[in-house]
Amino acid sequence: MILITGATGHIGSAVIERLLQLTAPGQVAGLVRDEAKAAGLKAQGVQIRVGDYNDPASLDQAMQGVTKVLLVSGGGDDDGLQQHYNVVDAAKKAGVGCLAYTSRALKNPDTLVNQLMVRHFQTEDYIRASGVPYILFRNILYMDTLPQFVGPQVFEKGIRLPAGQGRVSFALRRDMGEAIANVLADSRCDNRIFTFTGDATYSFADVAVALSELSGRPVEYHAIGQEAFAARLQAQGLPVGAIQRINGFLTDIKNSQEDTISSDLSDWLGRPPTPLKKGLKTIFKL
Repeated sequence: MILITGATGHIGSAVIERLLQLTAPGQVAGLVRDEAKAAGLKAQGVQIRVGDYNDPASLDQAMQGVTKVLLVSGGGDDDGLQQHYNVVDAAKKAGVGCLAYTSRALKNPDTLVNQLMVRHFQTEDYIRASGVPYILFRNILYMDTLPQFVGPQVFEKGIRLPAGQGRVSFALRRDMGEAIANVLADSRCDNRIFTFTGDATYSFADVAVALSELSGRPVEYHAIGQEAFAARLQAQGLPVGAIQRINGFLTDIKNSQEDTISSDLSDWLGRPPTPLKKGLKTIFKL
C-alpha cells in the first residue's frame, strides 16, 4: 500500500494519476483533510485516509497497513516544519518500510536567502535520523508557477522582477509527478536521492521571448531592484512577511540557486521533460 499525502493537491494528484496506471487502485491510498474533496479519487478506487499534518493521532490512523509513504511538503505555515516531523514520526511508529519526501533542488542550503526553503533540508535530516529507509525527490521550481511570478498583466506590462539574469531548469508538475510515481512503483527503497530538473536552464528573459513568440505580442523582461519590487507588492496590499519571502525566492534565483541540471527526471520519464516553450503554451493556453 502506497500512501500519498496532499492527495488532492497539484503534485499529489499527479503522482496518483500515474500510480493508477502502474498498480491496482486498491494499492494506492490518499491522505486528505477533507474527504468530500477526494470524491474523484475515491471513484477511481483510491483508498481515502483522512488526516492532518497537525493531528498526530489522525496520522497514526492513516498509516495503518501502509508500506510506503510519499510526504508531499506542506505550505508556508509557521509550524510547517513540525508538520513534516509529525508525518515522519507517524510513519516510523507504524513501521512503514519506505518514506519518500518532495524536497527542493537548490545548490547551497547554507546561502539561501529564502529561509522557508531551509525547512526542506531540515526535514531531510529528520528523515535520515528516523532510521526509516527513504527516497528524497529534490524538485526544481515548477514551471506551472510562472504565472504567479510574471503576474496577470504580463502581456500588457511585461515582466519586472529582481531576478537579474538568474536561470532556472524549470519542469512541469505533471512530469515530476509521473517520474515520482515511476520511482515509487519500483520495489527499491535504499536511501536514494533524485534531483528532478528540466534538461535546460532559462532566465526570465527567455520566458519573455517564449511568451512573445507564442502570443504574437511583445513581452519584455526588466531586471529591477528589490526595493522597487517590494514597493510594488506593498502597494498591492501584501504583508511584509510575504514580500520578504517572495523577494528572497527571486534573489535565490538571481544567485544561481535554481540552475542545476540533472538527467534524473528524463531517465525516470523515459523521455525528455517538457521544454519551456511547450510548457508555457499549455500553462498560458496559447
